[in-house]
Amino acid sequence: MASTPEKATHHSSCFVSSQSAPLRRQVASAAVSPATAAAEVAVQAWSGVSSSERRDDQSIKKAAMASLIRPQPSTNASAKGIPIMLRAQSSHPLDPLSAAEISVAVATVRAAGATPEVRDGMRFVEVVLLEPDKNVVALADAYFFPPFQPSLLPRIKGGAVIPSKLPPRRARLIVYNKKSNETSIWIVELSEVHAATRGGHHRGKVISSQIIRDVQPPMDAMEYAECEAVVKDYPPFREAMKKRGIEDMDLVMVDAWCVGYHSEADAPSRRLAQPLIFCRTESDCPMENGYARPVAGIYVLVDMQNMVVIEFEDRKLVPLPPADPLRNYTPGETRGGVDRSDVKPLQIVQPEGPSFRVNGHYVEWQKWNFRIGFTPREGLVIHSVAYVDGSRGRRPIAHRLSFVEMVVPYGDPNAPHYRKNAFDAGEDGLGKNAHSLKKGCDCLGYIKYFDAHFTNFTGGVDTIENCVCMHEEDHGILWKHQDWRTGLAEVRRSRRLTVSFICTVANYEYGFYWHFYQDGKIEAEVKLTGILSLGALQPGESRRYGTTIAPGLYAPVHQHFFVARMDMAVDCKPGEPYNQVVEVDVKVEEPGKNNVHNNAFYTEETLLRTESQAMRDFNPLSARHWIVRNTRTVNRTGQLTGYKLVPGSNCLPLAGSEAKFLRRAAFLKHNLWVTPYARDETFPGGEFPNQNPRVGEGLASWVKQNRSLEETDIVLWYVFGITHVPRLEDWPVMPVEHIGFMLQPHGFFNCSPAVDVPPGACELDVKDADVKDSGGVVKPIPNGLMAKL
Repeated sequence: MASTPEKATHHSSCFVSSQSAPLRRQVASAAVSPATAAAEVAVQAWSGVSSSERRDDQSIKKAAMASLIRPQPSTNASAKGIPIMLRAQSSHPLDPLSAAEISVAVATVRAAGATPEVRDGMRFVEVVLLEPDKNVVALADAYFFPPFQPSLLPRIKGGAVIPSKLPPRRARLIVYNKKSNETSIWIVELSEVHAATRGGHHRGKVISSQIIRDVQPPMDAMEYAECEAVVKDYPPFREAMKKRGIEDMDLVMVDAWCVGYHSEADAPSRRLAQPLIFCRTESDCPMENGYARPVAGIYVLVDMQNMVVIEFEDRKLVPLPPADPLRNYTPGETRGGVDRSDVKPLQIVQPEGPSFRVNGHYVEWQKWNFRIGFTPREGLVIHSVAYVDGSRGRRPIAHRLSFVEMVVPYGDPNAPHYRKNAFDAGEDGLGKNAHSLKKGCDCLGYIKYFDAHFTNFTGGVDTIENCVCMHEEDHGILWKHQDWRTGLAEVRRSRRLTVSFICTVANYEYGFYWHFYQDGKIEAEVKLTGILSLGALQPGESRRYGTTIAPGLYAPVHQHFFVARMDMAVDCKPGEPYNQVVEVDVKVEEPGKNNVHNNAFYTEETLLRTESQAMRDFNPLSARHWIVRNTRTVNRTGQLTGYKLVPGSNCLPLAGSEAKFLRRAAFLKHNLWVTPYARDETFPGGEFPNQNPRVGEGLASWVKQNRSLEETDIVLWYVFGITHVPRLEDWPVMPVEHIGFMLQPHGFFNCSPAVDVPPGACELDVKDADVKDSGGVVKPIPNGLMAKL
């Protein structure tokens, strides 16, 4: 992923522009002393310590950090007394891999193949940054990258001098061998040889490689395209389509779906897909909604390793649904309709530019600062979230925020719908299915875009331009009060910074958003849209497990679940284990001497002491929420500082406890899970959910250790979902549904952090701004006190 170069583009309905080029820093060169060289070795050795060792012995970690920054005389210092790094660092340790780094990692692994056959069979599923230990990030943020925060590191007698460079960046590769059906994980060290203006030259070194048995990695778009071609060329399939009146294979759409795991027949010894079939009515209309004509009764199973159809059956001749005249969603006459004519232009204008500042992937806005990352699986990642709180300085809130998995189970027990249980992150990849936002107005206003780089299946590098959008939005009233006696009022407009990306997984679109507010809130939001996954009905047939959308068409009921992983760091420097989680419920006071008026209620807090105790569910009846607190920092009233997780609308799986998809999605059984940070615990269903035969792998297995949570480095796993009972109004394309949650400061600040937001220009111009009634007469705006009198 890369920040896009400076540019300003005007679209018909939105003004799009990037910020200026990243700031550059002048670096003085100096000879590297033996002490500094020793420190460099310490950096590399220390960054390789396992997460379990770090959790078990905090004193070792502190000693290791101290060894990194042992005093050494230096004449290189900034005006503020902060030592300047001795050697340029072109990439922050958390920056996504560049296109050059991906190419080097792929070439390094390919060259390490034992035989020509092994090298020829390599397919590259994922190449991603191996994120370093948190203390390496702290070292980089303290001394190597602006805004330079030495307070992130422990104080050392005699002052601190940094090593000349950070540890080399590393790439982690998931490689599928198409010839042997084996999956392997490789770690490659990327050594930067030159960091000149050309962007740097890299070379790689294999650190480790491991074959992972009994797994299947995510599917790739190239495989999906091959699968479609194979099925359409299969003679029995062509004959079955001919029975349904279709001979033009250009009309046929084959969507390959992973088979999941229902029995030993789905074991990962084979790489399998069970496609869904659809058929358009017009081959010369590329935007026709082909999902409006599902082909029922045909069963196909494809061996994706060898790209052959291994099972085929024309089970039932179900007539194709008639062409629905309301099936298309393109503009005006192209869909056979007429667009509205009364929509006036709405322009977002910021004549002085945006309030945010961007340096590479580092963002500063309204006292917030964080780093933007991106992975093929999760998509957008937010790193190192902090708030600058006046004299208290930079206060961390979270180390890493992302959406790590989503599951879409369908509620129709009939074939093929009972098999539709998509793990869209683990089986496909949210990031790899992201859109380029440069051609539309997915975001409005003054926009900063970021590009994303991925490997394709054969090892080349694909770039999604303008993949991540960042912009400011007006969000209504931030706060207001009017004194009724004087009529004097104070009001402030709310503004939020939005960082987002949008992906398409087959028929559905998902927009993932992180909103940052001026009052210290962080909102996570998912917007669901796209096209319903339909089934075909026999004439006169209806289904209780869905909604009839059009003649011969019905939409099965289903649910969408999302998992947000939040590596919290409330008032904690990187790696500090000083957080805990409490559950808060509102209780009604029992009638009696303490509640003689029967009006009393209060909050009750429960400290979640262990992992088994921290498997919790959403409860709107008690206004349940959870607070992450720092155990060693208090506010002005003496209470522990914290951030609370406030649920939005939510649900739990409606499938029975023995449902097959819950073998792989045991994490859906609770809305909240809490674990101590462990570097290798990243995905709630395990790293390879595709065709996974192991029951409860991932989060449900990790918590069986029942580790202590009383004072540790906390990770929240929040599972939130929506039950979708389709409506006719969801057709032909679904209006956006919103779902999400909020992180709110709870005793984190001493008062409202939004009280210092300046007033905006809100004087009324009678000529332009007054609202008139239907007769054209200007409505009077009464003074507060006069109105009451």
